[in-house]
Amino acid sequence: MNTVNNAATGPAGGEDEAGRVAVVTGAGSGIGRAVAVELLRAGWSVALAGRRPETLGETAALAPGRTALAVRADVSRPEDVAALFTVVRDRFGRLDLLFNNAGTFGPGGVPVEDLSYEAWRHVVDTNLNGAFLCAQAAYRQMKEQDPQGGRIIINGSISAHTPRPHSAPYTATKHALTGLTKALSLDGRPYRIAVGQIDIGNAATDMTARMETGALQANGEVVAEPVMDVADVARTVRHMAELPLEANVQFATVLATTMPYVGRG
Repeated sequence: MNTVNNAATGPAGGEDEAGRVAVVTGAGSGIGRAVAVELLRAGWSVALAGRRPETLGETAALAPGRTALAVRADVSRPEDVAALFTVVRDRFGRLDLLFNNAGTFGPGGVPVEDLSYEAWRHVVDTNLNGAFLCAQAAYRQMKEQDPQGGRIIINGSISAHTPRPHSAPYTATKHALTGLTKALSLDGRPYRIAVGQIDIGNAATDMTARMETGALQANGEVVAEPVMDVADVARTVRHMAELPLEANVQFATVLATTMPYVGRG
């Protein structure tokens, strides 16, 4: 069952409904946390979704005095996703933005012949099925609300274009997210639902800490890679989010300038 916690000190009534409302999945750490804090500090009301209530509370505490709503939700579970968006609708009355961010690398470095089906399924359920479930729920609400419309931003990856060695589940799901982005973008046009994707390379988070100590390259070498400040990703997402619905960043790529991507492999 979802546990809901009003984790910040924003107003309980009219000012919430008058402002912009966002849902950020995977908001308890990394890119999700950085984006949530950026939006909160810019005056958005933000529903922080994630599996660990304690880390969601820590995210909310980084933007004191702002309107944050922490909701425990596992995006791979349809019932959790349904409950999340019901809570958001009941609390705020509308939804302007979904940052579809929750994801997992899975068992990195495992050769495809040794990869268990359970590990494959876990990555697919989180990265792809979870993104679909959240996008579907957001789409329904944006289509039905008045005024109609909103924006969905999907966190793709550099791996949506080019794989790393031994990354079949992650790479497959990120390629699939590009297809989901395109399909949702097309289907959302009649309802003022703008859908775009941000592909991120080597933002400095706990998930990417190994990049700085050494990452396996296509030639078999293990090489330390440069990273960038996650705050630069957050500012890019905010720019995409705050465009009028008549304008859309369909795809954006933000990466550490000298990381091995162009020419990788």
